[in-house]
Amino acid sequence: MNVNDQMQREIVRGIRQFVEREVLPVAARLEHADEYPHALVDQMRDLGLFGCNVPTKYDGLGLDTITFALVIEELARGWMSLVGPLGTHSVICDIIHRFGTEPQRQKYLPDLASGVRRGGLALSESDAGTDVQRIRTTAARTDGGYLIRGSKMWITNGRHGNTFVLAAKTDPQADPPHTGISAFIIEKGAPGFTVGREIDKLGYRGVETCELHFDDFFVPEANLIGGVGGRGFKQIMAGLESERLNVAARGVGLARAAFEDAIRYSQERHTFGKPICQHQTIQNKLADMATRIEAARLLVRSAAEKKDRGERCDLEAGMAKLFATETAQEVVLEALRIHGGAGYAKDLNVERYYRDAPLLIIGGGTNELQRLIIAKGLLERFAV
Repeated sequence: MNVNDQMQREIVRGIRQFVEREVLPVAARLEHADEYPHALVDQMRDLGLFGCNVPTKYDGLGLDTITFALVIEELARGWMSLVGPLGTHSVICDIIHRFGTEPQRQKYLPDLASGVRRGGLALSESDAGTDVQRIRTTAARTDGGYLIRGSKMWITNGRHGNTFVLAAKTDPQADPPHTGISAFIIEKGAPGFTVGREIDKLGYRGVETCELHFDDFFVPEANLIGGVGGRGFKQIMAGLESERLNVAARGVGLARAAFEDAIRYSQERHTFGKPICQHQTIQNKLADMATRIEAARLLVRSAAEKKDRGERCDLEAGMAKLFATETAQEVVLEALRIHGGAGYAKDLNVERYYRDAPLLIIGGGTNELQRLIIAKGLLERFAV
């Protein structure tokens, strides 16, 4: 759905009010306790946010990519972990909508949009993160479907989610390896699917990140995405293009939170007889921070516009993800420096931003990988 400017402003204003009223007062307590934000997630469900990128045909909000990115930015400004239950959920909605059969769309998308189903992406493994085609989880044919064997890790929504898109090798001998990967829609409840330990993380706390284990877990043939095997790698990579825009928008939101705290503190803190914002060194920092945030937001918008036009945007999404997340890392560090010793204490939010920022440069495809994607795209575009 194309959202006009007024509607977009109203949507963003509503999310900002939700963040100000409901999220900011409790985020620090929940984060330090590493407590799952059940009440906030329920409110996000009631706002329809789990259906942001699900078409209205399937009972979703059907937001365009630009508006969805602005929603993510506002949520991340309040508490980056709050985007976790929504982030990979939106990725599997995108994959099912783009590549699923019509019966798969009709069965899963309405419940995903309503939040009855909470989604996650079962992709990464202990030896296969950036190098996805090296996954070891297998899907062996059996009567009426497949038996899944293997383990996944770093799964957001692993404990509280109930519906996942899983990547597995249906042809372990395929060459190149990615041609032997298929994608499945899987659900909790049947024997052979267990949730393992929750990974204790530096930041991004309050949202669970789990290991999943599969021991002859049966998946019906009807749950093979698109009904054809061997296409899972391309399907999931296309979904991760959306995730990169999602992660880039989180970077903008986190950087905004750090900048807003820093510029407010710089007007309250006095040294040598005047507010520190009147010192040229601090002014230089604030100017650079604000400029990078604005540039990051425009990169996200540029990539989102291409996606909304139906154009290939892997190059632009990679640029947005790279720049926005590096910006978040740099802006958060500068915010901590502006706060001085106070920023190192857990009394203020800046120390949380400092722990959250590194995930963005690693998650959604490391920034080293983004540089390779960008370079490949540039060489294709400017081929001699």
